[in-house]
Amino acid sequence: MVEKRLGALPVAAEFLRRLDVAGIVDEVCPGGASAHLTHGQVIEALVANRLTSPAPLVRVGDWARTWAVEEVFGITPDLLNDDRLARALDAIAPKLEVVAGTVGARAITEFGIDVSRLHWDMTSMSVHGAFPAQDQDEQYPLIACNGHPKDRRLDLKQIQTGLAVTADGGIPVHSRVFDGAAAEVRQVVGAMNDLKAMAGTREFLMVADSKLVSYSNITALLEAGVEFVAPVPAAQIKDEVYAVLDPQRGEPVDWVPERDERKPEAERETYRVLEDTHTLTGRRKSDPPLTVRRILVHSTAVAAGQQAARAKRLAKAAEDLDRLTAAAGGRHYKTREKIVARIGVIATKRRVTSCLRWHITTDEHGTPSLTWHFDQDVLGAETAVDGWWALITSVPAEKAGPAHVLIHYKGQGTVERRYLLPD
Repeated sequence: MVEKRLGALPVAAEFLRRLDVAGIVDEVCPGGASAHLTHGQVIEALVANRLTSPAPLVRVGDWARTWAVEEVFGITPDLLNDDRLARALDAIAPKLEVVAGTVGARAITEFGIDVSRLHWDMTSMSVHGAFPAQDQDEQYPLIACNGHPKDRRLDLKQIQTGLAVTADGGIPVHSRVFDGAAAEVRQVVGAMNDLKAMAGTREFLMVADSKLVSYSNITALLEAGVEFVAPVPAAQIKDEVYAVLDPQRGEPVDWVPERDERKPEAERETYRVLEDTHTLTGRRKSDPPLTVRRILVHSTAVAAGQQAARAKRLAKAAEDLDRLTAAAGGRHYKTREKIVARIGVIATKRRVTSCLRWHITTDEHGTPSLTWHFDQDVLGAETAVDGWWALITSVPAEKAGPAHVLIHYKGQGTVERRYLLPD
């Protein structure tokens, strides 16, 4: 008697059947039928492999022999050889987005997935190796350098991927792969069109990060009638806007971060929101200005974090400046020029240029001395904007008030967690 592992194969087979993965693959990529397996059958076997016991492609046949693949899928393990797997993967590669989109649309219909709110995010994956451009197929996303890799590995090339998940349950419904050098801000419209096609006649809210906020993207979203929520890039709002705001005048938000649920109420992060408008302008004079709702958000945790970071910077800068004050006029800092140069290094490194005030004097022997202080007015102005950030949205006020817009955005962590791989 031969023993085989069953595990979750029947569950995977049932989901694959309901999603009609084999049928979709064979319809999109015809011509794969042989005396034994179609491309769709091979792809279903590979999906089952990834879900139950991921193995390198060269050992999929071994996996099929020890698992009940023949009994559940009706596939003889010997048929899952390297050549057959490669031919199936080559066949779907040019049609991968069509296959994924069709399967996603089928899942929405078959399982009644709620797509009223979808969270979109992009990330980069660094790779080791040379990957010269001339050796890569231009029909597919290219591995290349990018100035802003998410893992900060500037020494490595990368590929980028985008993922959309539902708000309820974080179910992935759409993904795309992009060139490593592709500008993230330019991929939003393509993602929007894909999601709109997948949702069909259903209306949905697209939630994304600050890369969504550009004149061209907002124009496309408004013209397509797709509602959105996204944070405004910090550079687009001057500190003066936040400085005049009073958090206590904001509407409290009835939402508690998961990390704070077990904390006493007094120790939990709290949010308050105000609302005004935000206007985006195009590069051309003929571009009409776009005005949308802006939700001004104050977070006690963000404020506390910014204050703690500032205090740490000031403390370290003070230590450096005190040492420089003591050393002024000594062997290493005999001249005013050397002291000034060192002040510049400290101010830049500790990020205190805006508030640092200093003065150098010389005695009758020409020996320099240093005095310094932090400008309290500047620090007070910086403190006044602590904790503030902003969202923009096209959702009408009657559908979602300021607090609910923030709660919608707070689901963005769901898609970001979907990128995490198990150990």
